[in-house]
Amino acid sequence: MDKPYQITVLNPGSTSTKIAVYHDENCVFQTSVTHSAAELARYRDIPEQLPYRKEMILQTLADQKIPIDKTDAFVAICTGLPPMSGGIFRVNSLMVDHARQGLGSRHPGNLGPILAKDLADTVGVNAYIVDASSVDEFRIEARLTGISDVLRTSRGHPLNQRAVAKKFAKDCNKKYDELSLIVVHLGGGISVTAHDHGLMVDTIDSTRGEGRMAPTRSGAIPAAPLIEMCFSGKYTKTQLLDRVQKIGGWVEHLGTSDGREVEQRIENGDKWAELIFDATVYQIAKDIGACAAVLSGNIDAILLTGGLAYSERLTESLKKRIGFLAPIHVYPGEIEMEALALSTLAVLEKKSIAKEYTGEPVFTGFEAWKDALAKGGKR
Repeated sequence: MDKPYQITVLNPGSTSTKIAVYHDENCVFQTSVTHSAAELARYRDIPEQLPYRKEMILQTLADQKIPIDKTDAFVAICTGLPPMSGGIFRVNSLMVDHARQGLGSRHPGNLGPILAKDLADTVGVNAYIVDASSVDEFRIEARLTGISDVLRTSRGHPLNQRAVAKKFAKDCNKKYDELSLIVVHLGGGISVTAHDHGLMVDTIDSTRGEGRMAPTRSGAIPAAPLIEMCFSGKYTKTQLLDRVQKIGGWVEHLGTSDGREVEQRIENGDKWAELIFDATVYQIAKDIGACAAVLSGNIDAILLTGGLAYSERLTESLKKRIGFLAPIHVYPGEIEMEALALSTLAVLEKKSIAKEYTGEPVFTGFEAWKDALAKGGKR
């Protein structure tokens, strides 16, 4: 029997680094190493954490007697790239450079391709990323806003969302690209996405200040009052961005992003916590309704996933509000590590081909689109 492929999977997060080792499709080791705030505070920016996180990964694998030189491929999450197509990409030097710069976002997940490439080069194998957070498969209509120089961009949780959508398709003996789905990732950030026959054609993502509030995101805010705040002289740009992207939502109103704590407060009679929770459910339901319109009401299923999907209070409340739209299926937690490993295994087994990263955005703006139409192109 042939030796199984060894795949090392990396998921650097804000306060931890998840590590997993797969032999073919079987996970033989998985852990999450926590990083203290004091440790991370030593570094001025995210790329400076590279030596620390790399050494921690190597030590963890050594402690488990997992030989790094037996690894056939490294794969990692990725959050820091410009809008790009979905699927699996080989990490090249341009991707590493763009991740260092954080062209798409500033998040510890930017370290994913950098760490994977660094370790892969040590062994002499390839590194990969799969369905980066900047996957952009938007319909043309989804990009427009009422201000000409502000366009909607695609950013959410495509890795876990697509993995869960494929799992659902497999569970019902269908193909992912045969289905119309609404997938809701419920975590510290929340994204609601319309999946139309294999493409994520619209996403309502709280990271950029859209849609519902989330445990650590403000969600949509009326534009005029926000502009007034910006020019009030009371806040810096960083402070306001943090209130939108890091400490808004539940943190702003309740001082915590922990769903279990919020539910315990509700059980103890905290009516304010109950209102914030119920308002979040209400707003999520509105976003699901919006995605139902994107799919013209042709919805095979609504899938709820992410850490907050463990909350029966939340999922049951959502079912009451949007159960009339389509069957609802709950896949709590995340299957990102498995999705990364299986996509890489398919490349190693030559069942799929990794794409080459060019850094070119999938959408270059409406001027190019208008020019193409003027020359007789189709919409």
